[in-house]
Amino acid sequence: MKLYIYEHCPFCIRARMAAGFHHMNIENIILQNDDEATPIRMIGSKQVPILQKDDGSYMGESLEIVRYLDELSGKGRLKEEIRPEIQTWFDNVSKYVTRLVHPRDVLVDMPEFATQAAIDYFVRKKEKNIGSFQENLDKTDEYMQKIRADLADLEKWVVSPEGLNGTFSMEDILVFPILCILTIVRGLTFPTKTQAYIDRISKMTNIPLFTDRAI
Repeated sequence: MKLYIYEHCPFCIRARMAAGFHHMNIENIILQNDDEATPIRMIGSKQVPILQKDDGSYMGESLEIVRYLDELSGKGRLKEEIRPEIQTWFDNVSKYVTRLVHPRDVLVDMPEFATQAAIDYFVRKKEKNIGSFQENLDKTDEYMQKIRADLADLEKWVVSPEGLNGTFSMEDILVFPILCILTIVRGLTFPTKTQAYIDRISKMTNIPLFTDRAI
């Protein structure tokens, strides 16, 4: 099987987590960010992740891919239940996390931004949603105050480094990608239990963090 992804994409991280957790032999293929033709040919729209199954067919939508790989592993299904406070946390942070992360994505060595055309495409698309990258970078302190407060709330709900609720589950598929992409923000420190959780899930799923490239 093959998984078509972007390295910076939290939805792609979801699919990669399932593959890594179940130790599945899946080839990751990183598309250029301005490549519209390839994903449209596969699933009819410009989005990733895309899973190419062994039979050659394609599957989009990150959570559908997670559930497919989870079932295919034959190791028992991941617990689906999401605690209301975790869902609320995710919904709240999702409203502004891209303002911290997207302007930094194009400043580090990401394979999906190997060409200037790919960078320009990404900037043009994302600035329509969050405004000027530079203006968002200039507001880093403001966003950092918000995320630190939200991380302090999350810390109260981390049960174990093995999983937010104690075991690896769909809660982790939801939340870890957000925490992972936040490691690209230099100077952002995580509360003790949350940092231990990030490190453990990164190792369990074979998803590298961005800490060594933080800006």
